[in-house]
Order: sequence, then structure tokens, then C-alpha cells
Amino acid sequence: MTTPALGYAKLDHPEVLKAIFHPRKEIDADLPPDVIDHDMTVEEGIRIGARFHMAGVEDPNILFFHGNGEIVSDYNAIGPVYKEHELSLLAVDYRGYGRSGGVPSVTAMMRDAHVIFKEVQKWLKYGGRTGPLLVMGRSLGSACAIDLAASHQEEISGLIIESGFAETVPLLNCLGVDTQALGMTEADGFKNLQKIAQFAKPTLIIHAQYDQFIPVMSVELLQVHCAARSKEFHMIPGADHNTVMARGGKYLFETMKRFTNKIEGKRSRRRHYFRDKRKRASETIH
Repeated sequence: MTTPALGYAKLDHPEVLKAIFHPRKEIDADLPPDVIDHDMTVEEGIRIGARFHMAGVEDPNILFFHGNGEIVSDYNAIGPVYKEHELSLLAVDYRGYGRSGGVPSVTAMMRDAHVIFKEVQKWLKYGGRTGPLLVMGRSLGSACAIDLAASHQEEISGLIIESGFAETVPLLNCLGVDTQALGMTEADGFKNLQKIAQFAKPTLIIHAQYDQFIPVMSVELLQVHCAARSKEFHMIPGADHNTVMARGGKYLFETMKRFTNKIEGKRSRRRHYFRDKRKRASETIH
């Protein structure tokens, strides 16, 4: 199913853009081993930086849209952990972020996400990478991931939302935007609830217990509205908006791995362990 063309004119108001985008450039640094930088042209003269941490050719691929104050190089240390869990992390920037050209805007970000998605598909196919393709969004990036999930459902195997948001106006108010003065309503926002209600594939939602920007009760709306029959919600105890990864640690990655295992039709190693243990026991009792 494809979502209708949605305008983001009010979200491109200078006051809103100042609140939601915090771009910074990438400082040249040595690349981690087995990492590929792959910049993509989204329109004439504008390229978006991407950094791919690749696992095996048959392993799941996660197209990742980060938070509003992050860049892909912030994930240099985390990418190898994805690889250890047999997951490829395909992290992409926004205009004006990292190595990317241009100036960020909501309209450009949402439009670019679709160009990036198609380019990533081509890149994976060219490289003979046959694993399932999932989309993942953290914080602001959840808008891109949800939009792609609703628009390209047949081509996406699953959706992962970390620290995502359901409604636009409460988030902007929290960030200091006077939405009432701008005449903004939810109809002028990202429409994440409307879009996730169209996505019926496996969905995993991860959120901090003490998120200071997006309360747990708010993001639970995403869980309720999501059309997926297979959907999970995991709250990270003690974490706030910016410490989900640090607090979640091993549990977070094991949760994502179990989620992708289900998509691939694999049983978890733990289940295999206990099954094999019971089998060995039965073989020794006569």
C-alpha cells in the first residue's frame, strides 16, 4: 500500500526547523574495519552520506534513520555490535548532517527517505545480499521509518522504532515550539499514527522508561494503532531518551536478534539449546 502525498509545509516553518534539526559535520576519522561509506544522490547537486556496517550476505539488513542530533559516525562503535548479532546496520544521514550536502528540512527529509530506500535496495541486490530488509528509526528518524513502512510494505520485512513518537504537536510543544501561535494541528504533522495503521508486517517498538521528550504513554499509541499481528513493545528500565542504548545493552541487541529471527523463521539459540539438552537426556535414560 502506498500512502497519499502528504504536505509538510507547516513543519518547514523556520521555528520548527530550528527545534527539530541540529546538524553537525563529520570530523574525518579512520573507518572501522569492514565498513563501507556509500553516498547517495537524492537530487542534482545533493548527496546524502551513509555508512554501512555489513554482516553476512544472507543476514538481515537494517536501514537506519538516526535522531536529530546524531550523525552516522556516532554509530562507529555500535555498528560492530550489530554485526556480532548477524545484523547489517545501514545508517544514513539527513541533508546538512555528516558528509551530506544541502540544508535540512522536513519536506526534503521525507522525500529523500524514499530515494535512499530505492538506492539501498539496488546496492544490496548488486552486492548479492539476500537477507531481509527492515527499516528502523530512532527519535526523529521514526518518522522516516514509519513513512517508508507504510509506503513500501511489500518490500519491507519489518519495522523497528526506538524512542519514536506518535503525535507531532505534543513533541513540538515539548521542544519549545508554540504550535498554537503557528496554527498547527496534528493534521499538519508527520501523521505517524495514520501511517503505522497501514503497516501489517512485524513491528518492534523500543522505548525508554523515563523519556523526557516522548512519554511512554504517548508511544504506546503507536503500539495500539499498528496494524501488525506480530508486534512487540519493550520498555528499557531506567533509561531516558538518550540512554536507551547504554541502558539496554545486551538485552537490546538480543531483543532485535530474536525479532529478526522470527522474520527469518529461525528459532533462537536458547530454544535450540534446551531442545538439544532434552534430546541428549532422553537418549541416555533407558
